[in-house]
Amino acid sequence: VLLNCLSVCLQDGRLTFHPGNQTVDLPSIRFMSRSGTTFLNAYTNSPICCPSRAAMWSGLFTHLTESWNNFKGLDPGYVTWMDLMKKHGYYTQKYGKLDYTSGHHSVSNRVEAWTRDVDFLLRQEGRPMVNLTGDRKHMRVKEADWKNTDKAVKWIKEEAINLTQPFVLYLGLNLPHPYPSPYAGENFGASTFLTSPYWLQKVNYGAVKIPKWSPLSEMHPVDYYSSYTKNCTGEFTKEEVRNIRAFYYAMCAETDGMLGEIISALRHTKLLQKTVVIFTADHGELAMEHRQFYKMSMYEGSSHVPLIVMGPGVKKEQQVPNVVSLVDIYPTMLDTARIPVPQNLSGYSLIPLLRGKADNEVPAPEVLLRPPWVLSEFHGCNVNSSSYMLRTGRWKYIAYADGHSMLPQLFDLSEDPDELTDIAVKLPGVVRSLDRMLRSVVNYPKVSSAVQEYNKREFITWKQSLGQNYSNVIANLRWHHDWLQEPQKYENAIDKWL
Repeated sequence: VLLNCLSVCLQDGRLTFHPGNQTVDLPSIRFMSRSGTTFLNAYTNSPICCPSRAAMWSGLFTHLTESWNNFKGLDPGYVTWMDLMKKHGYYTQKYGKLDYTSGHHSVSNRVEAWTRDVDFLLRQEGRPMVNLTGDRKHMRVKEADWKNTDKAVKWIKEEAINLTQPFVLYLGLNLPHPYPSPYAGENFGASTFLTSPYWLQKVNYGAVKIPKWSPLSEMHPVDYYSSYTKNCTGEFTKEEVRNIRAFYYAMCAETDGMLGEIISALRHTKLLQKTVVIFTADHGELAMEHRQFYKMSMYEGSSHVPLIVMGPGVKKEQQVPNVVSLVDIYPTMLDTARIPVPQNLSGYSLIPLLRGKADNEVPAPEVLLRPPWVLSEFHGCNVNSSSYMLRTGRWKYIAYADGHSMLPQLFDLSEDPDELTDIAVKLPGVVRSLDRMLRSVVNYPKVSSAVQEYNKREFITWKQSLGQNYSNVIANLRWHHDWLQEPQKYENAIDKWL
């Protein structure tokens, strides 16, 4: 069996099935859904690039990899599923964004994560905005992703077709990630939703929903902190919000175009019928839901990812309601290649679910072994507390920090799919039960404490490495617009924290 894995950055999983998507034409995703299996409830194990990809490549939960932020991922040389497949005779090829090892991303990114317990509130992102470029013929907006797609297509047509051994090809795309925002200074994050008229015409503007927002005064303290640091607490017109969402959907359409190129190359080489194709993402994009853009949140827009699989042995036109997550990719890849799966993994092979079953058939033992929950956790920037999400049945339970200093949240996704009504206070029995379940999976107060210690330790080391230059460097990170107004006040807050 040949394997092809395509991973994108920031795609909302709800766009891959009906009725979640009436907003944008995604023909390649639609083709995969018809030709294979769509997971309706697939989640990231950490809603940010590096920790999420560390979980996907290792098959282990974030608190086990200790991938706490975008700077701290897997150790270089970690044995991934692709390494094991190579060892067992697969020809392996990778193109594009990998982003699962330690040491990447900007200084701002890690310093913001380390200092999230400091008693200050600073905008860390540019205000989200849109930018239209080119004309109705301008297809290649994200040129770097297209170049990597071209390389993968060329490899399929010229190399894969001649191989005498099975292959696994991985293509990582940066889209539909927002673009850097030069107007706010070189350090100021990526808050520009950029597309061309070619892709925007594929969006049905009439179907673009304007999300409801809670008043700022009623927001959960973690949500308020996130909205503020993401520069989303100001006034936005309905037209601004609709445009941001429409441009994001257009960027998803461009991603779909790249997926189409890969499918086309496999069809052209007659490899499509014997190749398992997996399409997924590291996390989603809020696109102004809950008064936020970007990721770093347990809300559906950020934590719910696409996961579609097609190929030999995969049931066609199947929609799987079971909750699954990215740690399941590791055992699935090995299982597909008939390589023994290590016993210490956090994930479970998706193969029993991909095969499907007849209506009157008893579920396979492997399906019954799969837990009825998934775990996601977050320890990075733009959030002032470690957060832990348990998704099971109709419930989404989110606990913070030590479980006491900050109130948890509870949402009933069957009654409240937009997660507008936190019912944690109304249902204390359900909260107790879900909190017990969460603690049986992860001792989250202990993990939160370990992250706090790590943050302080790393910050002190970084500060000492700068010497006399410290005040200048810290003042000119992504938060420089706010910091430079009262630099001594913010330095004092850090000293107090230390």
